[in-house]
Amino acid sequence: MRLTQSFNAPTLTSCIAEQEAEESFAVDQLKLLCDGLAQQRPSSLRSMLNSLALIAPLLNAIPNVVFFIKDRQARYLLANLTLAKRCGFKTVTPLLGKTSADVFPTQLGSGYTEQDLRVLQQGVQIQDQLEMHLYSGRETGWCLTQKLALYDRQGKIIGMAGISHDLQEAKANHPAYQRLAALDIYIRQHYDRPIAMDELRTLTGLSVAQIERYCKRIFHLTPRQMIHKVRLEKATELLASDLPITDIAIQCGYTDHSAFSRQFKAMTGATPRDFRATLVP
Repeated sequence: MRLTQSFNAPTLTSCIAEQEAEESFAVDQLKLLCDGLAQQRPSSLRSMLNSLALIAPLLNAIPNVVFFIKDRQARYLLANLTLAKRCGFKTVTPLLGKTSADVFPTQLGSGYTEQDLRVLQQGVQIQDQLEMHLYSGRETGWCLTQKLALYDRQGKIIGMAGISHDLQEAKANHPAYQRLAALDIYIRQHYDRPIAMDELRTLTGLSVAQIERYCKRIFHLTPRQMIHKVRLEKATELLASDLPITDIAIQCGYTDHSAFSRQFKAMTGATPRDFRATLVP
């Protein structure tokens, strides 16, 4: 018997939409988990880890999100399998007890650990920080990172929890996609100079608030993050050449070397000079 369209078999588009919805749900749930852990105030970090043991298999089943808990010395105490594999391990066990500086390329890992220590020592909260990571095998990936300090009942920081989820593809089926796609193209054509919000407002015919809202919904980034992302992508290409770093900064729209270095380190964990060193075979 021939199946007709009335059978309502799932289309590829609907399957992709369902997958994206599931991934978004997983990210949201992990964010809530991190927030809950930060508010839990356990008697010890060990008791918290014991309470998470039952959901460890669920954490391992999420392919595009890494989850971890670290101690006061920024050492991994709990991590999911996705993170372990991206660090070059087949299981989570070899990752435990190590810091980011131990498992990521030297010039990058020290920057990640430096960020961890700001959370652990100062209680700094990191929310949706756009970052470019370099994983095992020199594979790069964009992600949005969240890190929160964990406190005990006396209000003392005893560790930290964090998630990093892969930056999702743009939602081309959104009603405002065409106007925002033009914005994306405009940024890619003019990243080498300052781009004002008024330019983007004129280009799209949308208010600043609408641009901010739609960029988050379609590209999962703010307009400013979109600009920094394009600049950093170009910078990493140029760092593979012999071009002086000061020239790279200017070509990528930064006013000076120091501004470029600060932004580059915030998004990669390394200075441009150190990142260039990781590109040497």
